Amino acid sequence: MPIGAVRCQITVSLDGFVAGPQPSVEEPLGVGGMALHEWAFATRAWREQHGQDGGEDGVDNEVVTRTTEGLGAYVMGRRMFGGGEGEWDLSWKGWWGEEPPFHLPVFVLTHHAREPLEMAGGTTFTFVTDGIESAVARARETAGEGDVMVAGGASAVQQCLAAGLLGELQLHIAPVLLGGGTRLFEDAGSPRVKPVEVSGSPAVTHITYRVG
Repeated sequence: MPIGAVRCQITVSLDGFVAGPQPSVEEPLGVGGMALHEWAFATRAWREQHGQDGGEDGVDNEVVTRTTEGLGAYVMGRRMFGGGEGEWDLSWKGWWGEEPPFHLPVFVLTHHAREPLEMAGGTTFTFVTDGIESAVARARETAGEGDVMVAGGASAVQQCLAAGLLGELQLHIAPVLLGGGTRLFEDAGSPRVKPVEVSGSPAVTHITYRVG
């Protein structure tokens, strides 16, 4: 049976950060980090994925629509799922409420074991304690012919790049300068990348790279 690709799409500031400084439960993307994603919040596709009405059409909307096409599973890091460091507070079920927007199996990288968490709308969070290669392998097996999306945060993307697991990387470059925070390409190794598609709007530039 054919196996889908492993890909990533993530928004980054002009100065290379995916989150601002001083992240907290109140500001998980750090000071100023939410501004990175204003381009996506404005689109009709993003709003539909999150159960909201309205939104804009256009190039950015088409990009958001395409990011979820053909997916079979997600991988994300502990910090993206949230809930703090250390042992789990089992009352924490993610940032997204009772029906997260993924609607697929999600494999969460963590050092602390936890039973799978089934949510409304088809999302199941499975917590993986034996590393990025295991998380991606389990996601690929679950996805079958579908693609695996590495949703973030920066550490999960870096680990995938350093391990040679990522086939496609799409950067959404927002016209925002954060001046500090979490860098995307720190400790990512030296993967070879080739740009294969560029599009954009006044709000953001989208560049898709083939990795490897």
